[in-house]
Amino acid sequence: MTAIGPTLQAYFSVRLISQRQASPHTIAAYRDCYRLLFAYLGDTTGKQPAKLDFDDLDAEAISGFLTYLEKERGVSVSTRNARLVALRSWFTFAALQHPEHAALIARVLAIPSKRCDQPLVSFLEPEEVEALLSAPNADRWAGRRDRVLLDFAVQTGLRVSELTAVRRCDLGLGRGAHVQVLGKGRKERAVPLSSHTVAILDPWLAERGGDREDPVFPGPRGQRLSRDAVRKLVVKHTQAAAARCGSLSVKTAGVHTLRHTCAMTLLRHHVDLATIALWLGHEDLRTVQIYLHADLAMKEQALARITPPNNEPGRYRPSDTILAFLESL
Repeated sequence: MTAIGPTLQAYFSVRLISQRQASPHTIAAYRDCYRLLFAYLGDTTGKQPAKLDFDDLDAEAISGFLTYLEKERGVSVSTRNARLVALRSWFTFAALQHPEHAALIARVLAIPSKRCDQPLVSFLEPEEVEALLSAPNADRWAGRRDRVLLDFAVQTGLRVSELTAVRRCDLGLGRGAHVQVLGKGRKERAVPLSSHTVAILDPWLAERGGDREDPVFPGPRGQRLSRDAVRKLVVKHTQAAAARCGSLSVKTAGVHTLRHTCAMTLLRHHVDLATIALWLGHEDLRTVQIYLHADLAMKEQALARITPPNNEPGRYRPSDTILAFLESL
């Protein structure tokens, strides 16, 4: 075995798990990145992972892998950049373990991230939320669970990993009702629950039963729902609700859409950005500024306040031939 195997093993067991105490989601994402990398290198070099050396992981090979992800696997630019972050993390660790490969590693670390378009966030309007919450069949156990889960997600704005991890002991339904969340970066936060959410949680928890450590939204066998299972149920109920509310047919469906909906609801009720950031578990206020860009109604209200009255529309006409030439470029 070459130095690649022991270095990769030390990176995961020592750096990620022991020293950084990375979350299971981070470890799984980085693991999948290297699975894809070794499969790609196996196809291009004909070598098994245990036979690969640092010379096989030079900047040209890594750039080819990133291109392969985009062109052949069809991943987005943001996913490509996330894979590059995982690669940089290991190469930075490897540089300390194997300084003899410092020049090769430096060239890999110099590979830049790609810039990409930043689309407006997708969120649901109140009538769309109502249609979505009415979509699950309340006559079935799974339908009652899904209805409570969707309502809970819209009100709390939890990430999908946070949503599936909620246990009975994380809920406080008395005075100052809230849910305790261990979020991204192992940061704890308490998200308040509305009286409406508490009112629908109470009968569901009574029906759900179970111990304090059991998940609030279980699968058929009582286990935690997977991320993919939650994604599928959101998509299913959104498609069903589109028959009643046509605008849902052109909306992106996902748990993050419900998270964005929570943020937009708070913003439209004049909650400040700092509180929204704390609510959603963001460290940087700039992260929640995307919601200011997303709400056209707020922009129209601002435009109405600044548009001069009785101002006839017109087009700017340069008064000079040179300016006219420059304007035409």
